[in-house]
Amino acid sequence: MSKTYHLTTPLSSEDTRQLVAGDTVYLTGVLYTARDAAHKRLVALIEKGEALPFDLEGSVIYFVGPTPPKPGDPIGSAGPTTSYRMDSFSPTMLKNGSKGMIGKGKRNQAVKDACMEYNGIYFGATGGAGALLGKLIKSAEVIAYPELGPEAVRKLEVVDFPVTVINDTKGNDLYQQGREQYEIKD
Repeated sequence: MSKTYHLTTPLSSEDTRQLVAGDTVYLTGVLYTARDAAHKRLVALIEKGEALPFDLEGSVIYFVGPTPPKPGDPIGSAGPTTSYRMDSFSPTMLKNGSKGMIGKGKRNQAVKDACMEYNGIYFGATGGAGALLGKLIKSAEVIAYPELGPEAVRKLEVVDFPVTVINDTKGNDLYQQGREQYEIKD
């Protein structure tokens, strides 16, 4: 039986351990955006022992490349991007303090294992709903790599940003559970 939670970032291990695949979560607070080009740079900084452009501890990273804002809006359409492109980077991010990732699509076993080991969560956001998700973003500021354009690292302030737990700290995978539940068996 899935539950609904309202959580404020940064997230703690206590926050993430209570979540189960299939739960609905409304996030309020700060999300950071980063896609594959930014992740490559962030992981390189971690490997060199250098400071990151934001505090990774308890952070939630949204895999998104938003469109330019209309006049008066903080951001344009902000729908999730396919997450597997971050699979090689996500375990390092989780090991170094991040607690959540938001995207769409399945993750590899290394990411699922890292979620279990480091109390991380992979959240799914609804693809195709970028215009609606953008309206829940109250402010957006580029904080690193502006030359990456839409893929620059941004600090977003969100209120009740809706996500679903896909991979939890216990090894559950909503995509696998759904297949098992609804696939026709011979």
